[in-house]
Amino acid sequence: MGRHLWFDQALLASGWAESVRISVADGRIDAISVGAAPGPGDEHHAVALPGLCNVHSHAFQRGMAGLTERRGPARDNFWTWRRLMYRFLDRLDPDDIQAIAELAFAEMLETGFTRVGEFHYLHHDVDGRPYANPGELAERIAAAAQSTGIGLTLLPVFYAHGDFGGRPPSEGQRRFIRSVDEFGGLLEAGRAAAAALPDAVVGVAPHSLRAVTPDELGDVLAAAPAGPVHIHAAEQVGEVEACVAWSGARPVEWLLDNMPVDERWTLIHATHLSEAETGRLAASGAVAGLCPMTEANLGDGIFPTEAFLAAGGRFGVGSDSNIIVDPARELEMLEYAQRLSHRARNLLGSTEGASTGASVFRKALEGGAQSLGAGPGGIAEGAAADLVALDTEHPSLVGRRGDELVDGWIFASRAGAIDKVWRRGELLIDRGRHRHKERIVERYRRTLRKLLAS
Repeated sequence: MGRHLWFDQALLASGWAESVRISVADGRIDAISVGAAPGPGDEHHAVALPGLCNVHSHAFQRGMAGLTERRGPARDNFWTWRRLMYRFLDRLDPDDIQAIAELAFAEMLETGFTRVGEFHYLHHDVDGRPYANPGELAERIAAAAQSTGIGLTLLPVFYAHGDFGGRPPSEGQRRFIRSVDEFGGLLEAGRAAAAALPDAVVGVAPHSLRAVTPDELGDVLAAAPAGPVHIHAAEQVGEVEACVAWSGARPVEWLLDNMPVDERWTLIHATHLSEAETGRLAASGAVAGLCPMTEANLGDGIFPTEAFLAAGGRFGVGSDSNIIVDPARELEMLEYAQRLSHRARNLLGSTEGASTGASVFRKALEGGAQSLGAGPGGIAEGAAADLVALDTEHPSLVGRRGDELVDGWIFASRAGAIDKVWRRGELLIDRGRHRHKERIVERYRRTLRKLLAS
């Protein structure tokens, strides 16, 4: 049986509209009427936005958020953070991973993400031995998606080496490592795990040029001739320098020269681009998967967003390490990093006089949907009924209409601006809170107390 939602305002794929009646059937938007009177039994709400795609998440890292903020004896950086992350994941069993993922996914829904791209590279038991069921941990991620209701694009990660040139992995990487032949079984297990979800997508994620050889990268692509392809690239200056030493080319340059980078691809971070790489990546049609809060937390650097967009580039945003789970904060940081870099304001607005918040929101919506293979993003007939209702009584949204609401949400609100979220037409978030939040949080508390006591 379908349902009908009526909104005072809604940001449709065609732009803002008033008095919008949305009919939902079988998880999709069946019909949209603009300038319509509400029908009998319609649910009345103030403002509808489309849900966003979270293009890059390592769900288990939500459990270590805030645990790495201590200065070390030497200059702290991504590589020292990574050692701490390896020590944390060494404690995680399958139940722990599911409990942490459920909290991360619930928080994503509460803040306006309705689909997540889970860059899933944790495959083995704590001692590095394969589980009897090769899909054990992929099934736990799928179970967390099912219990919270978030849309899932599962990205099984191929990870074989410790550095450029096929160097042996370190002990800390033992839970990630698979051969090409083993990866085929992992990919099939991921597809089987995702099959239980209504509109899950399965892609592939060669971890990085540090973790795969060129031949292995070709084999991984051959195993998945369709669907999303995600890869970390050029996150750190040290990574760029090591890639040049190995190949004579920078990471993004190498990928563009040697791989069929196109609309299927998402290059995660791509922080350190030359001017030539910026233009070429934009022209390829690939998505830049930007994670501004994590990139700031890790001291990665600042992506050249203004130049990339000027060249016609596409981007999506992700929560990556889940240090903060909130797309508004990601989009705010995206713009603010450009302001700090260029010492100017409103650099990512699409045209003179355009709303900066609405501009980056629309671009993240389009790029995110492309990145996660979710079909066209937005509120349109035939699209998934993934909707976010704002609370117009929130202090940062009072008296605003249209794009002003998006600016208020991204740049002025801190909590409570989102009232409700529907995923495939099912109400999952009410008054800003996931319907199973109490159970999810209690399970998470038990898990973290155990992990941090060990």
